[in-house]
Amino acid sequence: MRFAPLFLLLLPLAEIAGFVIVGNAIGVAATLGLVILSTVAGILLLRVHGMGLLMRFRDASRMTGDPGQELVRGAITVFASLLLIVPGFLTDLLGLLLLMPFARKFLWALIAPRIVTFRSESRSYTRPDAPQSGPTKDGPVIDLESEEFHRDGKKNSPWSDNLPK
Repeated sequence: MRFAPLFLLLLPLAEIAGFVIVGNAIGVAATLGLVILSTVAGILLLRVHGMGLLMRFRDASRMTGDPGQELVRGAITVFASLLLIVPGFLTDLLGLLLLMPFARKFLWALIAPRIVTFRSESRSYTRPDAPQSGPTKDGPVIDLESEEFHRDGKKNSPWSDNLPK
């Protein structure tokens, strides 16, 4: 993190140098055309994959698959789209690299051991190779209907002092 300010200072300088080098090689009009083309491509990619991401995440969370992988894949795609929108050739190259399947698989391999996804049905999905931590559900499950559980404010309950008055 201590290199972040240095990176933020040097990135625009590197992008400007990239504009000068590419502008000298192919001309100013072609350079501006490439910048505009990459921005439009980033916007379209963000728009198309943004809505598709929500649908794929919903489908993955309903199936037995890992919705965490779909969420990370979508986040990488959104980040790559944002890098394409930012003017500059270095950010465009990084954005295009992140769109490659091998780069997303590599990033997933780095991030996956740190992700555990919990579902709302009180079931959790953890990859088989992930380290086990946190509470386990080995105890009995008590399933109550709404009529079977209610608060009546009896004073003999140890939690009655916490009831709203």
